[in-house]
Amino acid sequence: MTLLPRSLTTVALGVALLCGGAHAAAVRERQSFDAGWRFTKGDPAGSAAPDAASQPAFDDAAWRKLDLPHDWGVEGPFKQEYPGETGKLPWWGVGWYRKHFTLPAGDAGRRVYLDIDGAMSHAKVWVNGQYVGGWPYGYASWRVDLTPYAKPGSDNVVAIRLDNPEKSSRWYPGGGIYRHVWLVKTTPVHVAQYGTFVTTPQVSKAQATVSVQATVESNGRAAQVQVATDIYTLDAAGKRGAAPVARQAATKVTKVEADRQAQLTQTLTVPQPKLWSIASPQRYVAVTTVTENGQVTDVVETPFGIRSAVFDANNGFLLNGQRVPLNGVCMHHDLGALGSAINERALERQLELLREMGTNAIRTSHNPPAPELLDLADRMGFVVLDEAFDMWHEKKTPNDYHTSFDEWHEKDLRAQIRRDRNHPSVIAWSTGNEIPEQGKPEGWKLAAHLAEIARGEDRTRPVTSAYNHTDSGYNGFQNVVDIFGYNYKPGEYGKMHASAPYLPIYGSETASTVSSRGEYFFPVSDDKSKGAANFQVSSYDLTAPPWATSPDVEFKGQDDNPFVAGEFVWTGFDYLGEPTPYNDDTTNLLNFTDPAQQARAAQELATLKKIAMPSRSSYFGIIDLAGFKKDRFYLYQARWRPELPMAHLLPHWNWPERVGQVTPVHLYTSGDEAELFLNGKSLGRKKRGPRDYRLRWDDVVYQPGTLKAVVYKKGKRWAEDTVATTGAPAKLLVSADRAKLRADGKDLSFVTVTIADKDGRPVPRTHDRITFKLSGPGAIVATDNGDATDLEAFQSLQRKAFNGLALAIVKTKAGEAGKLTLTASADGLEGAQVTLDTQAQ
Repeated sequence: MTLLPRSLTTVALGVALLCGGAHAAAVRERQSFDAGWRFTKGDPAGSAAPDAASQPAFDDAAWRKLDLPHDWGVEGPFKQEYPGETGKLPWWGVGWYRKHFTLPAGDAGRRVYLDIDGAMSHAKVWVNGQYVGGWPYGYASWRVDLTPYAKPGSDNVVAIRLDNPEKSSRWYPGGGIYRHVWLVKTTPVHVAQYGTFVTTPQVSKAQATVSVQATVESNGRAAQVQVATDIYTLDAAGKRGAAPVARQAATKVTKVEADRQAQLTQTLTVPQPKLWSIASPQRYVAVTTVTENGQVTDVVETPFGIRSAVFDANNGFLLNGQRVPLNGVCMHHDLGALGSAINERALERQLELLREMGTNAIRTSHNPPAPELLDLADRMGFVVLDEAFDMWHEKKTPNDYHTSFDEWHEKDLRAQIRRDRNHPSVIAWSTGNEIPEQGKPEGWKLAAHLAEIARGEDRTRPVTSAYNHTDSGYNGFQNVVDIFGYNYKPGEYGKMHASAPYLPIYGSETASTVSSRGEYFFPVSDDKSKGAANFQVSSYDLTAPPWATSPDVEFKGQDDNPFVAGEFVWTGFDYLGEPTPYNDDTTNLLNFTDPAQQARAAQELATLKKIAMPSRSSYFGIIDLAGFKKDRFYLYQARWRPELPMAHLLPHWNWPERVGQVTPVHLYTSGDEAELFLNGKSLGRKKRGPRDYRLRWDDVVYQPGTLKAVVYKKGKRWAEDTVATTGAPAKLLVSADRAKLRADGKDLSFVTVTIADKDGRPVPRTHDRITFKLSGPGAIVATDNGDATDLEAFQSLQRKAFNGLALAIVKTKAGEAGKLTLTASADGLEGAQVTLDTQAQ
């Protein structure tokens, strides 16, 4: 998938068509600034001043060469003594980045900006030895103005220092300049950063009203400007239509004072609009042209969608007037073995897997996302709850965002909303998650303050927060948000609705079931505190922390209260850090409000701290860290895609030590009735009850052979699934998610290795060590297996399989097309290989 340039990105052809000539193509440029950096961890040894590396003459020849995005933490090594809640990886500390670049002499008189999509954290920027600014929040996107210090026609040096404090996160945040960096050039009279805002105040099948607001700034002198707008359709590849579907010529002349801004608004009508929806994510682009005395000074393109999105207290979430249940997941920002360094293909793969499950909504927990996530959501048809903060004044860890909140919260929140408000996928702004202030008598006042900041930037979307205290629904917080999110409170939905019948409600964070892919422990218990052993968790999907529930309990809470808009499950994917229940993070106690629960958790925590806890990553994911589906994937698919004929049996059927013992069997299916057979003998036919979300045969006595479920829906055969006892491991199977790649140095192929018997059947409970080799113009950038206890470096070319599966991630080389061959081998097993084709762009 080719990503569409984000808002304020100029397409040179469009500018040339409007103005003609070389001058026209130069009114705005946005260039990738990712390549050719030097990096070192820590302040340079022996320097007389802490900022010595900011000076142009500083010798950085010994520093490492790299391209951005870059996460220094994921490079490791893993260490047992590092805290598990943040991934057992060295993400904290100081890091320096330096880059030499040349500005053409023709750039004299232009404005030059450096746009940083994300740097973790407390960034400071120098250009040619002069400090130009910075930003502390590691999840924010921000800009510094290089114009006063950059030298057109000569060499320039930009230096960036990051200082990522220890104990500043509850999960793995990563370290480094982990998102993209851009060099932006404009004329002095131009649209400001995030300076276009497109809204659709009236939407119908017959026509849509589109309002386009442009904020124009003039540097160094006053200007008399006009603005014109053209609206085009965009196809699935991001290519705009040949002719505009709506046009508003420049009319009013507006004066922009020197070094000031002015807002200009135009209203257009789009006939018979193609509405953006989850099923059909049709987009448009508004092309804004700024002129001064007939001369074009700027052109920007703003992708957007025409749709109506409403939350209703009784009917939930309505998209274009139709109720759409929010089948959502929460997502942290790391990309598993790739760490926090953004990669568009890795994000796209995550969304593809989630869409297969039936997911239609993403909550960006608990911070502003990478811009590319919203671009993909726009194009692929996901709605997004865009979240700002994990804490306000009150801390959760000693050095977290609370240290910057007073000075920076307004700037951070405004910057986030201005950056993201043109995305049709964004349906709400969340100002916080499980904020400790929710338990304070005056806490609601701070919530109201943040809500007003959000509404000041965008009144077209509701404001929300995620609350884990029951009292938050009754102590004033419910009156300052537009929609109310409860974390892990399915039993409170009805009470809250009765108390505030005017207020839409949704599950902002749900379930938190924990499991390890392919692990099953006996006896099977419905006690959610059971099912954990050997630093793994049973995949019967019944185990959860004290504050959480199984998926079934949350489903019942929503079905009993149909006004609930839906849910955001914790979490879609496993992520680095927070390996509950094997977690040495005392902040987990914040999730308990009952003193007895707190005491029990503290006792359990003290017991755990007496032993080494190897876990690096979470167990919450519906999909594991490597991107392999856990059993829970099919439980959610059965609910979220009821029209899909599907059935999934668990556990696997390789239990030689359990012959003659009771081995419960569960079935996840979109059908309403099923019959179970063991070696051809019926073990009974069961019907789904009104609040049954899985079918269970709890008294099955294990015998090797074949277990088969035949599923019916409305009396007709619907689907079936089979698990069978396999032979011994004999060979490896290799498959790539994509065989054709772009030779751009960024594209990825995710290659799965499966341990199989001689007949090609996957063999569970196998952990053979696999060696990977690659020939051709590419590199193996990471390997993984989804095992939360595996502390082998992600960059290793060897990886033990975890319950029969392992993963290799292959990246192309820029400008080098050709064939790539990945070979996987293991002692005593027949090896395998796959060939990938990399193509020039």
